[in-house]
Amino acid sequence: MTTAAAGGPVRARLRDRVAASDPGLLRLGAGLRTVGAIALALTVLALLGTDVTHLVAGALAAMVATFAIREKQRGQQAVTLALGLPVALASMTVAAVLHSNVLAGDLVFVALIFCAVYGRRFGDRGTALGLIGFQIYFMSLFVGATVDDLPELCGAVAVAFGCSALVRFVLVPETPSGVLQRLRDAFRARLAQLLSAQLDLLDAGPEEADRALERVREGTARLHETALLIQGRLAEGTADEAAARLIQRRVADAEIAAERLGLSLLGARGAERVDTLTLHLPDAPVPSGGRQPVRDVATATLRRDLEALRLLVLRPVDQAAGTSVAHLRNRLLGYRDEENLPDASPAVQDVFRRIGEASRAVLGLRIALGGAQDEADDTPATARSREELDAEDAVLDAEEEEPAEELRGLRRPTTRAAVQVAVGSALAIVGGEMLSRDRWYWAVLTCWIVFLNTASTGEILVKGYRRLLGTVLGVLAGIVLAGAVGHHTWTAFALVLLFVFAMFYSAPLSYTLMSFFVTAALGLLYTLLHTYSLSVLVLRIEETALGAACGVIAAAFVLPVQTDRRTNELLATVLERLGEVTRSAVDQLSGGPPDELLDQARDLDQSLADLRAATQPLTHPVTPLRARRETARYVVALLETCAYHARSLAATAELLPTHPSIAADPRLRRAAGRIAHNIEAISAHVTGEHATDGIETGPSIASLLGPDVPGAPRYGRVTDRVLRHLQRLDEGVAGLARPLGVPVKAREG
Repeated sequence: MTTAAAGGPVRARLRDRVAASDPGLLRLGAGLRTVGAIALALTVLALLGTDVTHLVAGALAAMVATFAIREKQRGQQAVTLALGLPVALASMTVAAVLHSNVLAGDLVFVALIFCAVYGRRFGDRGTALGLIGFQIYFMSLFVGATVDDLPELCGAVAVAFGCSALVRFVLVPETPSGVLQRLRDAFRARLAQLLSAQLDLLDAGPEEADRALERVREGTARLHETALLIQGRLAEGTADEAAARLIQRRVADAEIAAERLGLSLLGARGAERVDTLTLHLPDAPVPSGGRQPVRDVATATLRRDLEALRLLVLRPVDQAAGTSVAHLRNRLLGYRDEENLPDASPAVQDVFRRIGEASRAVLGLRIALGGAQDEADDTPATARSREELDAEDAVLDAEEEEPAEELRGLRRPTTRAAVQVAVGSALAIVGGEMLSRDRWYWAVLTCWIVFLNTASTGEILVKGYRRLLGTVLGVLAGIVLAGAVGHHTWTAFALVLLFVFAMFYSAPLSYTLMSFFVTAALGLLYTLLHTYSLSVLVLRIEETALGAACGVIAAAFVLPVQTDRRTNELLATVLERLGEVTRSAVDQLSGGPPDELLDQARDLDQSLADLRAATQPLTHPVTPLRARRETARYVVALLETCAYHARSLAATAELLPTHPSIAADPRLRRAAGRIAHNIEAISAHVTGEHATDGIETGPSIASLLGPDVPGAPRYGRVTDRVLRHLQRLDEGVAGLARPLGVPVKAREG
């Protein structure tokens, strides 16, 4: 094998690894665009003979002009960037004019902060313009802008915005379709990683079982994260609504199939009772009886087919499969027919069935993504799978969603946050000026930042703690770097660029790490401005602590949103959407009209993601309330389990119009009535409606179907599958009663 030939698979594996670690290359793109804009601005300004102070101003303006723009369409980005320049110039002019008038400057700064936060109600553009106005005002304070400096500063800012536009639209362009394509690649890569983890679970011994299960759990969560990212980019990145819904369905099918495969592997290990919660609850141990590796006459075949499925997933969609790959695909799809299952125990045979269903999902995903099709070598089983997929695709349609009720006044989150930030910033200004007449603005910046993307007092407290920790570590690094760099201007700028890239690349992963890189870069900027000293960096820590404290005080006493209230509101939303998906799916499975199940399932996933983020203050490692932390983790895991079964019900219900072999079962509506009642009872308890009804428990869901009607069709494995999901959903919803304190009615009969 030649070196070039060997390099191909290596590059492909590296590409898949990068795609999986950074879905859509969103973090890499953000870092490159920001660093590119700063580097280009510095180069242009240096060629124009700009001094160091204005170089720093241009670098900061280029950074703001790049990261503030969040819109997905290039035309909208261009308009916002064009509007951002006059906003930046106006903000800087006001700061320079009020440079010597401390009181007026403070009042204007607070008013600007209020307007910047209030502007979030106008969407991405309002958020971007508010951010530009605030950050440029802060930059003016940082470099000590005066009226005499305005011509040079305005020129530097204009150059910075121009360089940002050049990098964004020419040098490091980003298109919605390109991002969506990279997210698709990331989904394939993460699906392959999950299959690798499942393959390890197949062979893991007693000592490695917990670690192998944890890898499966992490892979399942990462795959779901990527699916949510894809859903958020579908509208802008696809040609029309039908194409978006097709990809949405195929991504959901693949995710559900992969999760079912993981559950069946746990069952094949001999677990006495495979509980879906095991795949969602962090640090949950391997179920009883499931510590031994799979030992069966068909284990070698199972291992081979799991590896074959992983190879099919990794096959680029734009390449023709070839005869050998077609043979693998045909063999795996053949497991959808009972007669093709190998001789094995029932639990292992179930794994082969799941491999067949996962192969069908992979085939559907390839077709939806426009992959090369090679139908010449199709077996009857493969041809049938294609026909099913084509029939499903033909019935896709779209309906417009009803607009949500708009909140008004102080009930609107943006208005409440604007008032809170304004009060917190005013406190930060007063306290900051007591610490330093020259660098008080660091406290204001911290107060501003801890309010970004937070909605409760607990979230602000956690964010403030992380920023303070990152700042302390960054100050220590800044001390070392300042001494090493000395007065080497361009060495310092090179390190600043490196830290800026690291800041944007690490931001979604760790807020503490991001704060570390920010503070380290600022230490270098102080060196460039010849204002560096140990006392300045210590003051930076003090101002940061003060700003975080002011933010927490404002959040706690000014129009407060307690963490419990916030999580209860989000929990009620999750329960409402869980009930909607369940009712709609069961109604369709019972013979009712088709509904917008895909959209409902997507809304459920998004609300659950919001709840997961809001519970971070409760589940943070430093929280002293250990029991409360475990309760929050358990409730979220139970809800994720319920959401999985609801998605599975929705996916099965969507097969009804196109699969003659799947018959509606009217009895399911009666069997699911208890689940709907229990969801409503828990939701009423959470929202504080003082409902007197508790949840109901009783016999299994299957027993509620009643006896078969003579002469009625046999519903077979499809109804059995639905019943399994309904039973797990019933158990999951009932399991929420104890941690949430909902009364349980006495068991009937």
